[in-house]
Amino acid sequence: MVQPKNTGYLGNTLIKRAGIELQYTEEEMAEYLKCSEDPVYFTEEYTQVISLDEGLVPFKLRGYQEELVRQYDDNRFNVVLASRQSGKSITSCAYMLWYLLFHPEVTVAILANKGAIAREMISRVVTMLESVPFFLQPGVKILNKGSIEFANDSKIVAAATSSSSIRGLSINLLYLDEFAFVEGAEEFYTATYPVITSGLNSKVIITSTANGVGNMFHKIYQSAVAEKSEYKPYCINWWDVPDRDEEWKKMTIANTSETQFEQEYGNSFLGTGSTLINADTLLGMRAEEPDWNKDNINIYERPQVGHQYVCTVDVAKGRGIDYSTFTIFDVSQTPFKQVATYRDSFISPMLFPDVINKYVSPYNKPIVIIENNAEGGIVATQLHYDIEYDNVFVQGLTKAEDIGVTMNKKTKRVGCSTLKELLEENRLTLVDRVSITELMTFVTKGSSYEADRGYHDDMVTTLILFSWFVTTEYFLHLTDTKIKDLLYAEQQKLMEEDLLPAGVFGTENIENPDTFVDIEGDRWFKVDEGTNYGEDHPNPKGYADGRN
Repeated sequence: MVQPKNTGYLGNTLIKRAGIELQYTEEEMAEYLKCSEDPVYFTEEYTQVISLDEGLVPFKLRGYQEELVRQYDDNRFNVVLASRQSGKSITSCAYMLWYLLFHPEVTVAILANKGAIAREMISRVVTMLESVPFFLQPGVKILNKGSIEFANDSKIVAAATSSSSIRGLSINLLYLDEFAFVEGAEEFYTATYPVITSGLNSKVIITSTANGVGNMFHKIYQSAVAEKSEYKPYCINWWDVPDRDEEWKKMTIANTSETQFEQEYGNSFLGTGSTLINADTLLGMRAEEPDWNKDNINIYERPQVGHQYVCTVDVAKGRGIDYSTFTIFDVSQTPFKQVATYRDSFISPMLFPDVINKYVSPYNKPIVIIENNAEGGIVATQLHYDIEYDNVFVQGLTKAEDIGVTMNKKTKRVGCSTLKELLEENRLTLVDRVSITELMTFVTKGSSYEADRGYHDDMVTTLILFSWFVTTEYFLHLTDTKIKDLLYAEQQKLMEEDLLPAGVFGTENIENPDTFVDIEGDRWFKVDEGTNYGEDHPNPKGYADGRN
C-alpha cells in the first residue's frame, strides 16, 4: 500500500490521523484479520519497544510474556504478581494497544499509584502505535499525555488511582498498575468494582510487585491463588527473566539485602522492615484450612486423649481496633503444633473468659497463659476466680497481677528469641493463615519487634507468650523428659545471654564455672556426671541444686 501524503496526526507521520481513507490489498485484509484474532502475533510482528542498550527494537515476547498476553485475552479478571523489571507493564501496554485497535467503541483506563506513572504508560502505547503500519491503525482523533481517542471511537485514559479518577466513565478494560502501592486501594476497589463489572465482557487487569501483606493487592492475589474468586493469578519470578541466575541473585543481595531482594524480586509478601523470622522460613510456611470454624474460632486438630496442650491469650479492648486472640498448642511431641486459634476485635474483655473456657476446656483443660497487661488482668482474674478454671498460669500468690504474665521487655526479648529459634529450626509448626501473615510484617522497631505500620501482631503475641513459656521451669515440669532435654540447650543459652546478670544476688562467687543460676534464682552446682537423681528429678544432667 502506498501511503498518501499529509496523513499523519499533527505532523507526526507515523500516526494516522482520523478521516483518512485507504485502499487495502487482499494481503493487508488477510493480515488485518489475523492480527485481530491473535494479540501475540500482532505484538511480535508490528510493535516496537525502546531497549536501553539497542534503542528501538521489535518487541519479541519472552515465553512468560506470551503466556501473560494469552491469559489476558482468555480471562475477564487477571491479577499478576511480578518480579521487578520483568516487563509486565510493557507487555500490558502491548495488549491494551491491540485491544484498542481491534475493538471499536471501548474505553481503556490505566490507573497507577501516581499519575505520572500512568501517563508514562500512555507514552509507551504511543511509541508502539508509531511502529504499527497505517493499514492496522484506525486513525487518531485526539492524542495528548493523558489520553488517546481513535477514529473507531475507542479511547484510553490515564490517571492516578483514586475514588474519582474514572467517575462517569464506562470502562471496558481497567488496568491497575503497582496496585500494592496505592493508598486507599480498598476504598477505591470497593467503589469501582461494581461499575467495571456491570458489563458482561468488561475486563480487569491488576499487576504489581509485592508490598507486604494485608493490602488489597495481597488479598486479591491470595484469593485468586486459592481459587476463591474469578481472578486468574499469574506469577513472574526473577529466574524467568533472561540473564538472571544464581550469580545475579548473589550480587543483587550483596548490593542490597536478602529481605529487600525477597520483596523486590522474590515475590515475597514480607513487611517493609527486617522481619523477626528469616525470609526462607516464612516462605516455607504453609497455611491449612481449619477442620472446623465458627464464631471466630478455627480448629485445625481436634482434642486427643492423652495429649498435653498449652493455651496462650492476648486481650484487647473490644472496640474493633486490636484483636483479642488465643492459640492452643499441642506440646505432646516435637515439633510442637498449633491446633486451634481465636481472633475477634469486638469481643468484650468481660465476655472473653467465657469464650476461653468454652473452647479451651475440651483440650484436656490445658494451662492457660494470659498476658495480664491492661484488660488482660480482668480476663485472667475472672477466668481464675469467677469461672474457676483451675489451670490458669499464676506467677505468684501475693498480688493480683501475679495471675497471668506481664509482657515486659525481658519477657518479650526471651519470647522473640525463642520463637525465632523454634520456627527456624522446625520445632514449632504453624498452620493458621493469619498467624503466618502477621509474622511476615512483624519487623524490627528500635531494639525490639512489632507489627509494621498498618498491620497487627495480636496472633504473634500469643506465639511470643508460648515461646517464653517453653523456656520456663513450669514448662519443663509440664512436659516429658525428652522435651526437657531437647529444649535445655536453648534455655541455658537464653539464661546466659539475657537472664543471668539480672538473676544474681548477694556476694557469692558468680564467676565459678561449676555453678549457674536458673530463671527461678536457684543456684546449681557441678557434681559427678554419673550421679542419677531419677527420671522425675528436675535437675540438668550433671548438676544438683543447693536443696539436695
